[in-house]
Amino acid sequence: MADAHYDLVVIGGGPTGIGGANAAGFFGKRVALVEMAPEIGGAGLNTGTIPSKALRESALVIAGWHTRKLLGVDLTLKRETRLGDFMYHSVHVTAAVRVVLQSRMQTAGVELLRGVGSFADPHTIRVVDDAGRETLVSGSSILIASGSSPRRPAEFPFDHPRVHDSSQLLEITELPRSLAVVGAGVIGAEYACTFAALGAEVHVIDGRESLLPFLDHEISAGITAAMQRHGIQFHWRERVVACSAPEQGDVVLQLGSNRTLAVSDVLVAAGRTSNTDALNLAAAGLTPAKRGLLRVNATYQTDVPHIYAAGDVIGAPALLATGMEQARVAVCHAFDLLDKQMTSLLPTGIYTIPEASMVGETEAAVRESGVPYLVGRAPYSTNTRGRLIGDEDGFLKLIFRRDDMRLLGVHVLGEQATELVHIGATAMLCDADAALFNRACFNFPTLGDLYKYAAYDAILQRRGLKVSLPDSAR
Repeated sequence: MADAHYDLVVIGGGPTGIGGANAAGFFGKRVALVEMAPEIGGAGLNTGTIPSKALRESALVIAGWHTRKLLGVDLTLKRETRLGDFMYHSVHVTAAVRVVLQSRMQTAGVELLRGVGSFADPHTIRVVDDAGRETLVSGSSILIASGSSPRRPAEFPFDHPRVHDSSQLLEITELPRSLAVVGAGVIGAEYACTFAALGAEVHVIDGRESLLPFLDHEISAGITAAMQRHGIQFHWRERVVACSAPEQGDVVLQLGSNRTLAVSDVLVAAGRTSNTDALNLAAAGLTPAKRGLLRVNATYQTDVPHIYAAGDVIGAPALLATGMEQARVAVCHAFDLLDKQMTSLLPTGIYTIPEASMVGETEAAVRESGVPYLVGRAPYSTNTRGRLIGDEDGFLKLIFRRDDMRLLGVHVLGEQATELVHIGATAMLCDADAALFNRACFNFPTLGDLYKYAAYDAILQRRGLKVSLPDSAR
């Protein structure tokens, strides 16, 4: 018999789990959240999203990136620096965010249970704390938000101090002299840019032929070109078949082409695996798919209707913001709280240097669908704010359906791209057309004004007028 009963038991204290728990708590439900780590926040707060973005921001400032094209200003890195100098900001940001999360949980009345949670039966969770004490709690509904962990291919000796997965990388104390990034996904691309900005020689190895192929082709090409300008070397259609890591000296990677690559450090960014091994899913009547993924429906119910799952544990898109929304949808469905549905318009933010973001359809997808379309572009180089911040390579790309000029896709490359995309995402939620941006008045000077001129570009094309843009915007 359970020691306590709750309306909702959440397994996992990352942003997804906390978001779901708080949503139920704010509506008066009795909620328990089970977390095995000493601190709440999951990978998003402790080893992933927040620390990596804090390191990126520190690198941009200290390495002088924000002043790269401001006349008469030079703040480039001129001294030997330890990684700890750059992580100082991360430690303080993480602590501050954790306080906010704890405060929200207290306001929502969420009870935190420390320990490893696993199913005893479909409604009962066994919680075992660090001292081995066992508590049984039952829930009318269960939300699995246990997250994911970096995948560790067998050919890499992760016990070596200079061979890292993405969680280990931020624990190093010395800046790498040279870094091989195995895997050109989002995590690999972001870290490659950050360490290149800090002065490391960076190599990216991937079995594919292009970077981040899910992005619009112009954005992918723009990031690739920028990374190459920063000195990052790509090794496409390659895979690592062996890794030799002596106590002293370089780590040597043997590639499938029989080439070798010697570097001081290696980051393996070869995907992630859902954290479901310890959950005893069989006791709940659940069977995970490949890499531990849980199958869910549109309301995030698993095969057992009262058990929900959200966030990384269910796979793509595996974004922090998306996971939190998934959890809220799940909780609203479980308790019939609100008519809340998951939007299909999910923005994607890529924190490379420069950053990029998108929402909606890519040009390739629209072309493949056969829908007639127009593309409106506005380069940062013709925008006063773009000039002020020194970003001459960024651009906004809007895709409109030609017949009625409805906005189908938004793609941004450049500073503040992950903020700028939300204007377009909101417009798409309202089923807006190009005329909306024609009517809108934006503060001057702002990057938001790019929307007006990208819309003008498309409107003029529809009227048969030729529009001339700089090559950098094409």
